[in-house]
Amino acid sequence: MSSTESSSRTADKSPRQQVDRLLVGLRWQRLEEPLGFIKVLQWLFAIFAFGCCGSYSGETGATVRCNNEAKDVSAIIVSFGYPFRLNRAQYEMPLCDDESTSKTMHLMGDFSAPAEFFVTLGIFSFFYTIAALVLYLRFHSLYTENRRFPLADFCVTVSFTFFWLVAAAAWGKGLTDVKGATRPSSLTAAMSVCHGEEAVCSAGATPSMGLANISVLFGFINFFLWAGNCWFVFKETPWYGQGQDQGQGASQESAAEQGAVEKQ
Repeated sequence: MSSTESSSRTADKSPRQQVDRLLVGLRWQRLEEPLGFIKVLQWLFAIFAFGCCGSYSGETGATVRCNNEAKDVSAIIVSFGYPFRLNRAQYEMPLCDDESTSKTMHLMGDFSAPAEFFVTLGIFSFFYTIAALVLYLRFHSLYTENRRFPLADFCVTVSFTFFWLVAAAAWGKGLTDVKGATRPSSLTAAMSVCHGEEAVCSAGATPSMGLANISVLFGFINFFLWAGNCWFVFKETPWYGQGQDQGQGASQESAAEQGAVEKQ
C-alpha cells in the first residue's frame, strides 16, 4: 500500500512540478519592455476588433398600412448580422390586394468579404501574439541568440501592419454600405407596395451600429500598434546592429582624418 500511495503522490506532483518549472522559466521582465508590452496590447485589441465585428447583430424595419380597412397595419422587422450577407436576410412584404397576402423579399447587398477578412485577420493576430509572447517570455535566449527569429518576427510584423490598414479601411467602407442598405428608408424604397397609392409606408426600427463602429476603431488602433512595434522589432534584428556599426566606423574614420589634419 505504501508503494502505491507513493507512486500516486509522485504522479500527482509531476504535473504540478512541470507547471512550476514552466512558470519559473518565464522572464516576466520582458513585459516591461516595449517589445513585450506592445505585444500584450496587440493581443488585447485583436480580441476587441474581431469580437465586436463577429458578434454584431441588428434589426431594421418599417410599417405598411393599406388603405383597405380590412387590412391591419403590418410591422416588418428584418434581423441581420455578421457576416453581413444581407441578400440572405428575408422578410415578408404585405400586398394590399385581394389576390395574395405577402411576398418574400430580401435585403440588398453582400458585404461578407471585408467583414470576414477583418475578423480572420484579428484571429490570426490573436494567435500570433500568443506565440510571440511565449517565445519572448519562455525562450528569450533562443530569440536573442538566433538571428532568424528576429528577422522572421520583423517580416511578420510588417505584414500584419499592412494587412491591418487594408482590413480596417475595407471594413470601414463595407460598414458604410451596410448602413446605407439597412436604413428603414432603403427598406421602404425597395418594397413595390410603397410606391403605389394603395399603401402608406413609414420607417420602423433603426439599427444601432455602435458596436460595428467600435470594431472599425479597434481595427485602426491595431494598425497603429503594429506600425509602432515595427521599430522595436527592427532593433532586435541584425540589420539594426549593422547600421550602428557602419555609423560608428564612419565616425571613427572622420575623427581620425580630422586628427591627422590638426597634426599637419
